[in-house]
Amino acid sequence: MDAPKNINDLINYQEGSVVSREIVKKPSGNITLFAFDFEQGLSEHKSPYDALVIVTDGLAEVTISGKKHKVKAGETILMKANEPHALKAIERFKMVLIMIK
Repeated sequence: MDAPKNINDLINYQEGSVVSREIVKKPSGNITLFAFDFEQGLSEHKSPYDALVIVTDGLAEVTISGKKHKVKAGETILMKANEPHALKAIERFKMVLIMIK
C-alpha cells in the first residue's frame, strides 16, 4: 500500500461473513480492516488494549459494558482496555480497528 487508496476499496463484503484484513502489525499495535455483512458480528469479549473503531461504511451497533451505541460511517468510538464489548451489523458495515499496546 505505497500509494493513496480509498479505505473501503481495500476490503470487500462477503455474504454471511465477517472479513478482516490486517494492514499493520507491529509490537506497538495493529491496524485491521473489517467488513461485516448484515446481522454479522463479534460476540462479547475483552481486550487488554484500547481499541479505536472508525466506521467507514454502513451502520454498526457497538456494545461496551452493556451500553449500546449506533456508530455510522464517518464516526468513531473507543473501546477501552478490559471492558467487555461486542459489534453487530445493523447494516453491512466496514471499519478500521486500531489497537495500541
